[in-house]
Amino acid sequence: MTIQHTNHYPVEGVGLGLRRKFFDEILNTPDFAVDFMEMAPENWLHFGGRQGRQLRTLTERFPFVCHGLSLDLGGIRPLDENYLYALKAFFEQHQIRAYTEHLSYCGDSGHLYDLMPIPFTEEAVHYVSQRIQRVQDILEQKIGIENVSFYAMPSSQMSEQEFVTAVLEEADCNLLFDVNNTYVNSINHQYSAQDYMQAMPTERMLYFHMAGHFDEADDLKIDTHGQPVKAEVWQLLEQTYQFHGVVPTLLERDFNIPPLGELLQELELIRAYQKARNQAYVN
Repeated sequence: MTIQHTNHYPVEGVGLGLRRKFFDEILNTPDFAVDFMEMAPENWLHFGGRQGRQLRTLTERFPFVCHGLSLDLGGIRPLDENYLYALKAFFEQHQIRAYTEHLSYCGDSGHLYDLMPIPFTEEAVHYVSQRIQRVQDILEQKIGIENVSFYAMPSSQMSEQEFVTAVLEEADCNLLFDVNNTYVNSINHQYSAQDYMQAMPTERMLYFHMAGHFDEADDLKIDTHGQPVKAEVWQLLEQTYQFHGVVPTLLERDFNIPPLGELLQELELIRAYQKARNQAYVN
């Protein structure tokens, strides 16, 4: 089955996650070939002066989305509403097209600096959905949640697929679908990446993430964002376009960042898959 998505996306085409290592290079490359960019708001929220003006230069030049790292949607602490109001002002200042966060928890008595899986239970569905709804009320917009990679199954009451789709429905939020995380989890937890992908609701998809992972063993993959995208993940992206239609897609690279030209080669490969799918649909 192939679905042609007709919803309006917040961005279009092919995107790249903004990193400090190549910030100046992009700033000084007027014809940089990317359709949109993504940043972690925590890394830029409090910058003013020269760096703040430079960031504003980029957000005026490219459509931007924000992907958060620390909202702690599944955590036990109260939501940091002061932070949310600061985010709201930041989004308005930089005309941010969409905001997404990880469907995980990352705090206890302090920040854990890791993304921990939420137990896959009905109680957790209700709990995290209420927190997402509160976030959406403050921001006055729907947010997107990302399916995360994890290495220990937190509960067997529900499958990951059932849990994610239940939260999307109850919270009435959108989805940032991570293709690499889907592949990594499918190997580590022995399920079909294709079945999982097809179960995700097309109408809630905002955009996709692509990234590299480390092959620890045949049955253990580590989501590092530190390697080029693997062939199996490219194949899953192609299958995802075939099923859900061409959705805006962003490349993440957090470690072992190569010269920008190498990242552009991966971006052009994403663009080629998008073009091929669009041509196949027309024909």
